[in-house]
This record gives sequence, C-alpha cells and structure tokens, in this order.
Amino acid sequence: MKPVFSAVTVLLGLGLAGCAHLSDSDQAGGAAEQTAQAQEAPQTAPAEAPINYADFDQETLYSLLAAEVAAQRGRYDVTLVNYVEAARSSRDIGVIKRAMRIAQSLNGDNAQLQLANLWLEIEPDNLEAHRIAAIQYVRQKDFDLALYHMEKILAQGQDADFDDLAALSARLPAEDQQQLLKLYRDLAERHPDNREIRYGIALLLKASGDPQAAMEQLEPLIDESEQPPFQPAIVLRGDLLYQTGQQQEALDYLRYQSRRFPDNRKLGTLYGRMLIEEKQMQAAEDQFQSLKERFPDVPGLKLSYALVALENGSTDAAEQNLTELVEEGHHVDEAHYYLGRLDDEAERPEQAIAHYTQVTEGSHFLPSLSRATYLRGATGDLDGALMDLRTLRQQIPDLTENLWLIEVNTLLDLDQKADALGAATEALQDYPDNARIRYTRAMLFDEMGRVQEAEADLRQIIENQPDNAVALNALGYILTEKTDRLQEASALLEKAHSLDPENPAILDSVGWVHYKLGNMAQALDYLRQAYDAFPDPEVAAHYGEALYVNGEEDQARVIWRRTLDEHPDDTLIPATMERLGVEQDL
Repeated sequence: MKPVFSAVTVLLGLGLAGCAHLSDSDQAGGAAEQTAQAQEAPQTAPAEAPINYADFDQETLYSLLAAEVAAQRGRYDVTLVNYVEAARSSRDIGVIKRAMRIAQSLNGDNAQLQLANLWLEIEPDNLEAHRIAAIQYVRQKDFDLALYHMEKILAQGQDADFDDLAALSARLPAEDQQQLLKLYRDLAERHPDNREIRYGIALLLKASGDPQAAMEQLEPLIDESEQPPFQPAIVLRGDLLYQTGQQQEALDYLRYQSRRFPDNRKLGTLYGRMLIEEKQMQAAEDQFQSLKERFPDVPGLKLSYALVALENGSTDAAEQNLTELVEEGHHVDEAHYYLGRLDDEAERPEQAIAHYTQVTEGSHFLPSLSRATYLRGATGDLDGALMDLRTLRQQIPDLTENLWLIEVNTLLDLDQKADALGAATEALQDYPDNARIRYTRAMLFDEMGRVQEAEADLRQIIENQPDNAVALNALGYILTEKTDRLQEASALLEKAHSLDPENPAILDSVGWVHYKLGNMAQALDYLRQAYDAFPDPEVAAHYGEALYVNGEEDQARVIWRRTLDEHPDDTLIPATMERLGVEQDL
C-alpha cells in the first residue's frame, strides 16, 4: 500500500490510546481517554512559613543566594544542589522543607532521601519525613528500611500509606515484587488487624499479575459486616473485576457502590472511566456531570465532563465548561486546546488560532502549534507562521526536530511540495538521523518521480533502524510499483510483515507484490485480509484487480461498487477499471 504522510501521522502519531488498566494509566490520549487523566485534586499548594535569612551563617546564606540566582536562570538542578547544602549546614526545618519541595518537583529521589533522613534527625517522629523515606527506600529496593519507616508511622497510629508503597511495586522487576510481597505478609502477621496492610498485599498481587489472588485477599476487607466499610478495597475490587474480563459485573458493582458512597470520588471517577472504556458515552457524560457538581472544587472533573461532552457532540456544554476553566485558571492549556478544536471544526480560523497559540506547554503544545501554523498559512500568514517557528527553534532547542516537522508538514498540507522538500533537506543537514523527516522527504521524492532519491532515504532509515516496518513497507511498495525488482521488494515486505503482521497497509503491499509475481493464491489471501481490516480505495483497487484477473469478475465489481459508493471522488478504482478494460457503469 502506498505510504501515507501527513501533519498528524508523521509528526506525532496522535492516535487514540485506551488505558492499559483503568486505575493506573497516566498517558495522554484522545478527548475521551483524557477524562481518565485529568487531575482530580484541588490545585492548591500548602503554605510554608517564610525563611528568616538573618538567622543563617555566611556559608548557608551563600548557598541560598546561589540557589535563588540559579532558579532565576532556569538552572533548577543547581538550585536543588545549593538548597540541599543549605539544609545540611543550617539544619533549619524551613530550609529542609523548601529543599524537599524543590526535590519533589524535580523528581530528585536521592535528594529527597537525604533530606528525609536529615529531617528525621531533627524531628524523629515527623510523619511526612517517614513517608518520604519509606517511598524512597522502596525505589532503592531497600525494603527492610522502607518497612522500618512504615512501622514508625504505624506506631503513632497514623496512615502509613501502604497503598502508595505497594503501587510503586508495579515498576519493579518480578523478583523485587515478590520480595516486597513477602515483607508485607510478614508485616501483616505482626499487625493482623491492619486493613491497610491487607489492602497493600492485594495491590502487590495485582501488580505481580495475579488479579484472582488479589480479589481473594480483598474479600475480608469488603465484608458487609465490617463497619465502617473499607472503601479503597471496594474501588480495587471494581478495577480487578474489569481487569479480569468481567466488564458488566464491574460496571454493575461500581454503579451500586458509587451510589452507596457518593462522597467517594475515586469510586465515582473509576465508574466514569469504565463507562468511557465501554463506549457508553452518554452514561459517562451524566456520571461526570454528577461528579463535577458534587465536587465543585476539583477542576479536573470539570475538564473530564467537558471532554466527554465534546466527544458526545454536546458542544455548548463543552465550550461553557472549558471557558470556565480558563477563567478560573485551571487546566488552561488543555482548555485552550479543546476550545481551539471547537472553533476549528466550526470553521472559525481566527478564533481557533487565538486559542491554539495560548497553549504553552504540556502534551497539547505541539499539536496546537502545528494546527495554528497550518491555519495561519491557510489564511494568508504563512511567512509569519514560519518565521515564528524559526524563532521557536532558537528558543526551545530541545524541540527543534519536532518544529522542523511542523514546518515540513504545514508546507505539505498547503500543497507547497518544493518548499517542503527544501525545508526537509535543510532540517536533515542538522539532524541526519531523524527518521521522520527523512521518511517525509522520501515520500516527497517518490511523489515527484525521483525514485532513486526516495530509495536512498529509505535505505538510510533501514540501515539505522533495521526493524523499522514502516520504512521497509514503503521501500518494498515503491520497488513493486516503480521498478522490476520484485524479488527484492518481496523480501523487504515479508520482513515488514513479520515485524507488524496485522498492519493492513503492509498486508496490502505483500498481497500486491505477490500479485505482480503471479502468486495469485497468496495475493488474494493477503489482499482479502487487508481489505477486511481497512477497505480504503487503494486496497479495494488492488483486491478488485486481483479478483477480476483471477476470473472472479462479479466479486470484483461488488468490491469496486461498494467502495465508490463510500468514496465517490476516488480516481484509483476508475483508473484500474479503465486499464483492465472494464465497463465503468457500476
């Protein structure tokens, strides 16, 4: 099948991606999927007491000053190093807490552990310090010390966050998971009445791939005679039911439990996510509307509701809630992105551009920039849009390759192929190993009839990435269509198929080279699979031709007629029929 390139598929591959597990996924996806990702906690930060710098010696003051200067210059790593040094030299609780916040924001695990231990030297019973130390020791796989800190918390009669620590085990190797599970079971023997420990064991069993054992561990915790009910176990049971393929039972269970415990936001949110996963979008919209009204201080729920409403076509409700989020200063980037999409789809390009350009960070930044650049070009400001991209390449060097892709694809989408080729060539001078830019240039060369140059680009990609199925398929298809090197093409396509056996584009290419080689049985088999998976005009043209040449003329006509009904502007099928001498009065 002819390779396809566009601003979306080449630049970012922005397909929808469902959640692997409904309670664990943190990846960005399409509008519906992102309802599961919206932050659910109120966006407030704990207040900290001001630091009295006059209390410090010269060495500490120097470290603090160096930290602040580094922060102003964006060198937050240097800021953290200096704050840790100031914390050590001053042993001041305010400095330690400030340093800890910086370490947490930078995911500085070693710094967090150092600071937690320093904190505990000064305040041996501090719960937050014990919790941070426990988490960091789990990450370092020092489970004995982690559980030591957990028991210190238990000794004070407090929540030891066994669930958080168990959840961390999902990222550990199986051997470490089993070691942590053994330690949890030992802890359960010493604290038989602690429900959190039992719950942690269930989480560990889930993480280690034994959901049935996890559900059995939960049974005593969800005993109806237990008062008050242990609601985290109820949430986990619903998730496990879904994970083990009992979708309807999970939905029924969570619907009942979320009505039973309306103040449990996790229950209600999990139920809403499952409704999305099961494509019950109207029910999901109703659920998130109820949640946002019940928890008005959780802006993530308003975002979730807006995105489900958008998916359902309730554009007025979506727009109102997204606008409110912008006005309230919550999830501003996401809200502007989806408001831009609403204006874009309503063919209001100026308003769409205004929203897209206000997306300044996060997963929506590049898609927004890409679409804004295209709209500016389509409305007469292409030179200004490209100039802004060049400025951004200087300001954000880490994104330079993606910014080049936006420029190339914008020019392609505006049908300025010569300029797109020039931009791709210029980009490859600085980034010769960028497969996406080189692939785009190869497709341009192919479209211009410059087969040798297309082949050279694709072979360079394959040399760098021997298992790149997309490049293998593209080169194999070009050789099939544009040369007589069919055996060479077949070898490339068979390798692509072995790497990605269910890809309909590759199935079509493999079938087409078999057709060209005269292997009709294999050709029909692969082309039928491709057509069943993706009945677009190109696949239909190939499949129909193979059927027609094989004597199955009526079936070929059925395939062509059905495809032309769905794609009346297609030119591939009429051209195929004309070449075969087939009457086109379908």
